[in-house]
Amino acid sequence: MRQRSLIAITAALAAGALTLTACGSRDNGKSSDSGNGGTTVTIGVDAPLTGDLSAMGLGIKNSADLAVKTANKQNYVKGITFKVEPLDDQGQPSAGQQNATKLVAHSDVLGVVGPLNSNIAESMQKVFDDAKLVEVSPANTGPGLTQGANWQTKKVRTYKSYFRTATTDAIQGPFAAQYVYNDAKKKKVFVIDDKKTYGAGLAATFTAEFKKLGGKVAGTEHINPDAKDFSAVATKVKNSGADVVYYGGEYPQAGPLSKQIKAAGAKIPLVGGDGINDATYGKLAGPESTGDLATSVGAPVEELPSAKQFVADYKAAGYKEGYSAYGGYSYDSAWAIIEAVKKVVEDNGGKLPSDARAKVTAAMQNVSFDGVTGKVSFDEFGDATNKQLTVYAVKNGAFTAVKSGTFTG
Repeated sequence: MRQRSLIAITAALAAGALTLTACGSRDNGKSSDSGNGGTTVTIGVDAPLTGDLSAMGLGIKNSADLAVKTANKQNYVKGITFKVEPLDDQGQPSAGQQNATKLVAHSDVLGVVGPLNSNIAESMQKVFDDAKLVEVSPANTGPGLTQGANWQTKKVRTYKSYFRTATTDAIQGPFAAQYVYNDAKKKKVFVIDDKKTYGAGLAATFTAEFKKLGGKVAGTEHINPDAKDFSAVATKVKNSGADVVYYGGEYPQAGPLSKQIKAAGAKIPLVGGDGINDATYGKLAGPESTGDLATSVGAPVEELPSAKQFVADYKAAGYKEGYSAYGGYSYDSAWAIIEAVKKVVEDNGGKLPSDARAKVTAAMQNVSFDGVTGKVSFDEFGDATNKQLTVYAVKNGAFTAVKSGTFTG
């Protein structure tokens, strides 16, 4: 999913630099001695750890950390001790790119979990690919990241080091449109997006499918994601006669937008993607948000038999923040890196080879395991083979699952 404007965040970069000084790695092409006769392998994490999107970012960081702790406890890769190196991108592409450069510079780092935002991934992909450092995102949904800018007409994989455990907006947008038109029986939509890679792309795929089904678009509008006052847009929605609003963007704006649309007199549901599926949404949108909808990748973690251990272990670990929408996918992203490292170590007689990064990246293509979110594996583009999605509705201030399935197009 996601993205934000290109603004350099000096504080974030300074914090990132300070964080990495604790990495203990040496830029000599070899991973460092863990101090117990083994080898330390670092898994980097890039996510918004502060700022508006930190609820999701901290869930990503904590879940990757849990995967690493689990692998170490199990001695899952003999002779290897894993550690996590989290960096804060604050939702800014420039900071994400700087974080990518920092992670590449430390040879202990053999894989990266993240980022949350699709536009930040765009700023990081070439940096990682040039270094043959594998990146596995638990949250990016922009189709172009794996299938190229012209993915709708010709799919081309540009970066072989990039993978993701979340399905794409090429599926999520149409899936939402089918639910809104066929299940919710809404026929006239007002479409709004935040002009960013994630939001605009998601709104476009939703709109195309909604029109294909026979739905009408009552109006379209773009908002400034840094704005707080959406009253002008809310008035346009009210005057359009739409019976539903689709918003391509994230919860910090979606919540107030929904609240202001209803205050303007349009008592209609706002529908969004995984970017609004956070507990914070209900607090921002207020009590009249009951009935608002969100789609999200996969099935609810709490309802998956495969996730029971993850949920219990996360609680037992005592993290202050919840795992949020992408916790299970973050755990699986980190575990995919761990599986790739295991394969490379086993193929090299129990030790990391000198070209470990390149070999881990190559091994990722064939990684396959039963994860927290179900079967984890990747297709020829690096996309998740798990295409399941879920529709959530706001009830009592929180999103509750109402329907799971796959897009049938």
